[in-house]
Amino acid sequence: MSLVDFEDAPFRRVHWKLAIGATTGYLSDGYTLGVVGIALAGAQSQLALSPGWLGALGGGSLAGLLAGALFCGPAADRFGRRPIFAYNMIAFVVLSVLQLWVRSAAELLGRRVLIRFLLGVVLGIDYVVVKALLAEFMPRLNRGRALSLMGVAWALGYALAYVAGFSMQNTHPGAWRFVLASSAIPALISIPLRLSARESPLWLSLQGRREEAQRIIDTSLGPGFRLPSTPARNFASPWRVLLSHRYRRSTFVGCALYVCLVVPYFAVSTFIPQVMAALNVSGNETAGLIYIIGLMVGSVGGLLMVDWFPRRVFVIGSFAVTSAALLLSAISVNLPDFLTVLAFAVFSFVLSAAQAQIYVYLPELFPTLVRASGLGIAVAVSRLGAAAATSLLPLCVARYGVHVALDICIATLVMGGLVCYLWAPETRHARLAMESPV
Repeated sequence: MSLVDFEDAPFRRVHWKLAIGATTGYLSDGYTLGVVGIALAGAQSQLALSPGWLGALGGGSLAGLLAGALFCGPAADRFGRRPIFAYNMIAFVVLSVLQLWVRSAAELLGRRVLIRFLLGVVLGIDYVVVKALLAEFMPRLNRGRALSLMGVAWALGYALAYVAGFSMQNTHPGAWRFVLASSAIPALISIPLRLSARESPLWLSLQGRREEAQRIIDTSLGPGFRLPSTPARNFASPWRVLLSHRYRRSTFVGCALYVCLVVPYFAVSTFIPQVMAALNVSGNETAGLIYIIGLMVGSVGGLLMVDWFPRRVFVIGSFAVTSAALLLSAISVNLPDFLTVLAFAVFSFVLSAAQAQIYVYLPELFPTLVRASGLGIAVAVSRLGAAAATSLLPLCVARYGVHVALDICIATLVMGGLVCYLWAPETRHARLAMESPV
């Protein structure tokens, strides 16, 4: 009987469990980031939180996310994906529940910033290790759908946070603590599924543990599937590998692609009512709702379309369409309101669909030996871009006007499209086991 590469296996029960365990974790990620604003709004009046304290609370999670993403990568490349993937959500649940014991403003500034930092670390870790493990374990023809599903889960978690938060926030004066701690609930669903996960056979093979990798393939997929030949092991520093002549283009493309998408995504999405008001669009609350619906529908559209086009064509086309839609909005001096809103709806739909593509494309850019480290760098750089976008856009609108702010977002999108056009490789259905030796 001829053996088939395990990357060409059909989608089995083990793949479903892994995908659901990953996506429920991402639902928790989106829920946590969405619920904090509602909770702090309730705590601000009760505890008289100053803007400086609120900034410290928000900055704590960003610093943690950067640290988690940046330093988890080398750890996952050195010690494996499965241990971090399995136990990360347990730490998440414990940290979420600890927020119930915050009783005063002083504790909120002390304990809460620390807890918020640690939650950010957990989220940053999850952003990295989940993508690496799924990319390496999923059948290559199902990899796109499985990874892009996380984008839908994140958007769903973010939306659920608003529903749950607003439902609980006025039940009693201390409800904001329960709003914060409720982020533990979706995370609990993922724990049993994650604890039963197996290690990446590709990673095990590169560590010289081919027999163990083959046993995982046999028990997970059944007989008839083999571990393909893999490149020789190398224990060089992951940073050195990522910046080497062979892989620095992938590192640059991954970072540039991600940051050029998230800057306009967070800048416009966070302040869409203010942007609509600055453009003199009547009924800007309704326009903002249409924009958010575009984001939600776009994440599902990205899931459905992820394998219709080559990766390179999809991301270049996404940059082109979003640039054109935002440009139309920026020059809409005498356009009817509905055309301006329509342009923003197209922008939000395509940008959200492109985010789903990024979940797939980034892991495929890097070799297995340094995949988690490459993802960590790209995620960290993108979060810096998101922080800059959300902090500087309102200042830019106030000082220079909304059109200058939109022009900066357009320039960022054009730059991302140009980088992808010049240097982005095609990776759709790539065999990750056939990577070049490091």
